[in-house]
Amino acid sequence: MKVFLDFEASSLSDDSYPVEVAWVFEDGRAESHLIAPAEGWTDWDEASEAIHRISRATLASEGTPHGQVARRMVDTLAGHDLFASAPSWDGKWLSALLRAAGLPRHALRLRDTDVALTDTVTEMLAPTLPPARLAAEVDTIVARASAGKAARPAHRALADAIGEQESWLRARQAARDLLADRA
Repeated sequence: MKVFLDFEASSLSDDSYPVEVAWVFEDGRAESHLIAPAEGWTDWDEASEAIHRISRATLASEGTPHGQVARRMVDTLAGHDLFASAPSWDGKWLSALLRAAGLPRHALRLRDTDVALTDTVTEMLAPTLPPARLAAEVDTIVARASAGKAARPAHRALADAIGEQESWLRARQAARDLLADRA
């Protein structure tokens, strides 16, 4: 099953770490976790805090221990197709979380949400469209579905993960509509 994931982080520096993670399955099931920092995670950028509005004090008082979050992610998400809008950044924070918990950093792997959109639409349309038309239709549907994203992300993990899932749902619906029009 496809899962759309997002992290918020302490900063965008090399020493940054995840402060929040959320994921949404294609069927709408979702989880969100504030992450209590691991020992040694000291990086902090006030500008990042101003964007995601998660303070260090909030992480200390409401955050779930990083190891517990990492194990929950592996237990829940292993074997599923994971997607994120910024897989290089989100992958960095996923790797930091897994390593800090003593788990293999490649226990979970992320791909770009655009891959989910493109693959889904292609699988749906390929049986009925000629190859010459398929690529153009897929590109158009993916572009329109992605354009439907909020101009400014919420910069909260759950809202942003839901936004990615909604883009995928729009692409899937557009492919269904095209197939219905051809029937």
